[in-house]
Amino acid sequence: MSISPPSTSTSHEPRASGRLVILLVALAALVFGAVFLFGWMRRDAEAKSARAGAQEEATAIPTVTVVQSRKASPTAELNLPGNIQAITETPILARAEGYVIKRNVDIGDRVKAGQLLAELDTPDLDQQVFQAQATLEQANATLAQARASVEQAKANAQLAEVTAKRNSTLVTKGVLSKQEGDQSDSTFVAQVASQRAAEANVAAALQSVSATQANLRRLVELQSYNKVRAPFAGVITQRNIDTGALIGTGSTMLFRLAQNDVLRIFVNVPQSEYSSMRVGIPAQVTVTELPGRTFLGKVSRLSGALDVSTRTLLTEVQVPNSTGILLPGMYAQVHLTIARQSTPVLIPGDAVMARANGTMVAVVDAQQNVHFRPIQIGRDFGTSVEVMSGLGPNETVIVNPTDDVRESVHVNTVLFHESSGQGAPAGRPSTPTPILAPPAHAAPTKAAPPTPGPATH
Repeated sequence: MSISPPSTSTSHEPRASGRLVILLVALAALVFGAVFLFGWMRRDAEAKSARAGAQEEATAIPTVTVVQSRKASPTAELNLPGNIQAITETPILARAEGYVIKRNVDIGDRVKAGQLLAELDTPDLDQQVFQAQATLEQANATLAQARASVEQAKANAQLAEVTAKRNSTLVTKGVLSKQEGDQSDSTFVAQVASQRAAEANVAAALQSVSATQANLRRLVELQSYNKVRAPFAGVITQRNIDTGALIGTGSTMLFRLAQNDVLRIFVNVPQSEYSSMRVGIPAQVTVTELPGRTFLGKVSRLSGALDVSTRTLLTEVQVPNSTGILLPGMYAQVHLTIARQSTPVLIPGDAVMARANGTMVAVVDAQQNVHFRPIQIGRDFGTSVEVMSGLGPNETVIVNPTDDVRESVHVNTVLFHESSGQGAPAGRPSTPTPILAPPAHAAPTKAAPPTPGPATH
């Protein structure tokens, strides 16, 4: 039996496939390593770039928009609302009780001082006058009787005095007894006392007459109030009675009379301006229903105390109204121009910062360093505010400060233009000159010459 030798082709196939696997694995490892190396290098480059940017940002000088503070106007313009009132207005009530028999005026009528407005029929009061007159006559009769009694008492006292003197002489001579003399003296004393009592009755009667006369005068004075007259010249603004109405004493308002040749308006001046208020300051009054017309007046009175709830000063403004075009009860606007005691500083409202330790602004000094300054705010106009203390004029203030603005940090500045609300680069000027108001004059810009076109024939 013969044995055949092994085949050489089957032994070479596993070796070739093994080398191929090794080659693929090496190639994959090489590709993975290249990708990993590329990613690592890119990531490292980005990290270095980020660190460089952060370092550059940390060392960069922040740029801020600034404005220069300036003094506000030395005068304050106040526009305050108020209600127009008559200079004098009073209700007219009846002093006497009775019935209206005649009414002479109605609402809107102009009356003069002392003019008869209405007449009343007062029967009860008339009877009281008659009774008082009768009582006075009775008191006069009693007085006459008391005076007659005094005369009689005087005569009796004189007779008793003569009798007592005569009897005293007779007692001395022994013609009359001692008892008869004492009796004559007692009779004289009694008559003198009777005379004094009669004189006292006369004094009482005189007092009664005086009281009765005073009561009669009072009733007659009340009786004269059956004619109701105007206490001053003015306009009847209200009428509550008509003919035949029963009027109670001091309880029924007959008319309301207003004197409107001069009107007054009460306005509330804020506390920030109260120290500048003075009697005599001119005032301009306008009414919406009368466009284009201005009425001149002046401050006439100051209350002298601020309202604790509103912190305002009640101020009275008087306005002449000879034409009568202004009516009491109208709503008006009062314009006051007052000279300030101290002129505040004006800055944009966006420069104010509210911090935990108070209201502040960020100020840039001459070395371009930032400093925070506490301030006290006055009037707020919206786009700008008044600074009462803590900031002077011509100081450089940062507008809309960011988180980069810190104490003592060095900054670059750009000017703030109020008209556009934006900053314009200005390099790094040593003393910025911000603009709070439009420039007074600007040089006119010359127009560019036109571009010549093709020649035409």
